[in-house]
Amino acid sequence: MGNNTKRLTAAVVGLGMAGTLAACGSSDGGQGSGDSKTVTLVSHDSWAASKDVIAAFEKQSGYKVRVLKDGDAGQAVNKAILTKDNPQGDVFFGVDNTLLSRALDNDLFQSYEAKGSERIKADYRVDRDEHRVTPIDTGDICVNYDKKYFADHKLEPPKSFDDLVEPQYKNLLVTENASASSPGLGFLLGTAAQYGDDGWEGYWKKLKANGVKVVDGWEQAYNEEFSGSAGGKKAKGDRPLVVSYASSPPAEVVFADPRPSTAPTGVAEGTCFRQVEYAGLLSNAKNTKGGKALLDFLISERFQEDMPMNMFVYPVREGAQVPPEFVKYGPQAKDPETMAPAKIADHRDQWVKSWTSLVLK
Repeated sequence: MGNNTKRLTAAVVGLGMAGTLAACGSSDGGQGSGDSKTVTLVSHDSWAASKDVIAAFEKQSGYKVRVLKDGDAGQAVNKAILTKDNPQGDVFFGVDNTLLSRALDNDLFQSYEAKGSERIKADYRVDRDEHRVTPIDTGDICVNYDKKYFADHKLEPPKSFDDLVEPQYKNLLVTENASASSPGLGFLLGTAAQYGDDGWEGYWKKLKANGVKVVDGWEQAYNEEFSGSAGGKKAKGDRPLVVSYASSPPAEVVFADPRPSTAPTGVAEGTCFRQVEYAGLLSNAKNTKGGKALLDFLISERFQEDMPMNMFVYPVREGAQVPPEFVKYGPQAKDPETMAPAKIADHRDQWVKSWTSLVLK
């Protein structure tokens, strides 16, 4: 999920994730290792896993895991496509439903049905005929609000897309550039799903007239402009509404010291768009056997239950336990906007182009 909640771990603590990743092998930026005892995972910057969980996989499989991080989701996917004939690794993690068609159209992945795939919730399975990608995690892109701001101003926080264009919310919302940022694109797709092919542009005209601010990426929007996050408070951010994730409030609790009894931020439930992230075996992977073992592991119960507190996303495996902090502070949206990957594929580039000329010009 690109420049996103998974980075909350880094962002809220104010540290990079180097510590988490030390156990995952070096990210030396070299070519994918031809060594049959090493399996290389290529990902966006937000990958994180517990040391003991990676160690368990290495012990059980006999492969050493090497992780190569390649910028945010959009950058990482584009780079993987450019290097597909001589890939940097064996498995790519982090292509989501907003960019999936780009990866599949460019033959980025080879077919492999991971062991345990039948345990993945049916809603998240795509490409069932060819099994080029395996769903790994899911999350909801939603508007978050600063509870203190709305209490101080005796104002009800917005609940829906419709609310955001009301006069009482003028100059309060910051979002990300839909052409450069995964949550920014997800928010645009959410409005297209809500208002239809003919209605979303009119909606954005109203949003623009109501003072929406657009910045390049999630990091800037959430940790600099948004008044409700730990980072935003430090940066004296003055926007009490931000496009982020439904799992952002639990991160604000988990990384605060001391931990508050309630999250300082909330989620506008009627503004959510569901994102699903996939992994796949790269078409010209040097270590296909190791790559397959790693994909099997990514949907195992052990990894799926480790993932929420490391990457602030939800598991896709049926029966995987979700941490209590998620249940309490960041439940999944009950009725998020969704869109078929084929529809996203058909319209994404044109929508982004129209959005850019409408909102940024």
